[in-house]
Amino acid sequence: MTEHSESNTQQPYNRAGEQPTTTRPVMQSESPYASTRGSMMSKQLPAFDEAIINKYNRSGPRYTSYPTALEFSPISDGLEAKILQNREARAPLSLYFHIPFCRHLCYYCACNKIITKKNSDSGDYLQYLIAEIKHKRRLLSVPEGSSKPLVKQLHLGGGTPTFLRDEEMVQLWEFLQTQFEFLPEDKGDYSIEIDPRELSGETLKVLRNLGFNRVSGVQDLDETVQIAVNRVHSAELIENVLNEARDLGFHSINIDLIYGLPHQTPATLDKTVRRIIEMSPDRLSVFNYAHLPERFKAQRQIKEADLPDPAAKLTMLGNTINTLTEAGYQYIGIDHFAKPDDELAVAQREGKLHRNFQGYTIMGDCDLLGFGVSSISQIANANTRYILQNDTDLSVYQANIDAAQNNSAVMPAIKVIKTSIKDRLREYVIMNLLCHDYIDFKDVNQKFGIDAITYFINEIQQLGAMQEDKLIDMDAAGIRVLPKGRLLGRNVAMVFDEYLEKKHKNRFSKVI
Repeated sequence: MTEHSESNTQQPYNRAGEQPTTTRPVMQSESPYASTRGSMMSKQLPAFDEAIINKYNRSGPRYTSYPTALEFSPISDGLEAKILQNREARAPLSLYFHIPFCRHLCYYCACNKIITKKNSDSGDYLQYLIAEIKHKRRLLSVPEGSSKPLVKQLHLGGGTPTFLRDEEMVQLWEFLQTQFEFLPEDKGDYSIEIDPRELSGETLKVLRNLGFNRVSGVQDLDETVQIAVNRVHSAELIENVLNEARDLGFHSINIDLIYGLPHQTPATLDKTVRRIIEMSPDRLSVFNYAHLPERFKAQRQIKEADLPDPAAKLTMLGNTINTLTEAGYQYIGIDHFAKPDDELAVAQREGKLHRNFQGYTIMGDCDLLGFGVSSISQIANANTRYILQNDTDLSVYQANIDAAQNNSAVMPAIKVIKTSIKDRLREYVIMNLLCHDYIDFKDVNQKFGIDAITYFINEIQQLGAMQEDKLIDMDAAGIRVLPKGRLLGRNVAMVFDEYLEKKHKNRFSKVI
């Protein structure tokens, strides 16, 4: 039982802003699965059950934040500056830079991107990034005894970050060193997305010498699939790039795979997966292709008739899970796999894994500071977390940065989410379920001053069907995601999402 038993008639102080409206339910004191609770669950392989997956396969968020980005509202003048000024100086930073430019259009892509072959675009954009860094940096306080804010993590995404020329990448990195204090590269996480088609060996050397220690890329190795999505490269090219990255001392090689692409079959994807395993990446992300042509113009180049049907996609997923786990990869969650000695896998086993806009991370204590068009920031002030986003239109973003040069009160963010304590409670539950497959009611009670079983009585009732299907198990101690439910962790998390059923039902990709 939790510390608030049925005999305790005193209502707990409810910092989440809601008083219980119903009687606390009686729950089993300890389930048969109690010995598997907590981080131990994360060591168990996901069980692939096609009937169960078909039953629960619905659209839902990926929960890189809670509330999700669909809850943004316009930001008031001066708020971003106040948020930056009031952030906890001791909190380290994770920096994200969005480089939107690509020389080629990949038809599956849903990212904010600009297709161009003009090299001058990157130079102009770099100057705006530097101006934004200066503008935000002057508002940040620093820990006592330090001269600069501490950075533990940095990521360049896009687009194609290596659209920046080598000398521009050096200029950006060297400028950042003047503004921030970085952890040594053997302790920090400094990553960049790469397109092997646009990458020279010299560029990899430049990146490594600067301090980048992780690279990611790739989607599929089958030529027919590559032609259909307009991203053609050989397996040999990928292997050469990965081998060179290892030789240069990159700590982690990540590969992204997408299943459900046009002309993809279980056989072709299986061949790709086995070829990738031979390349021995440290991490893999296996994404479900979300075909949403009404939202993403590039996807209109893909014919729906060329897409695999749902049954074929399920077969691809099941085969991929089996092949990767048989090869020794640990299933982290949602669509991520890692070698057992990778820091994500270690953090999950130790109960230290977190999730934010950069996906699964070990840097859960960081505020996220975004730079560039469409970039997102997450900044905590006491019990409130703010999520902010820059404009997604390049010309508007640049106009905002130009205006800031003449008016220090002008800031680049145009949208914001201010999370309530109630949001923070639900975020805590959702992220623990997605990172550790478990939520401890006693822990929730202590952190948020509630009786979790009473507070979440409606959610617990909704989870009853999942318990009957053995996706989860619940008792008075907490909720555990069982092996059959690990692939459907987002479904479990969605039960605790207050915003989901109110709107946005059709704005997300399918869970599987």
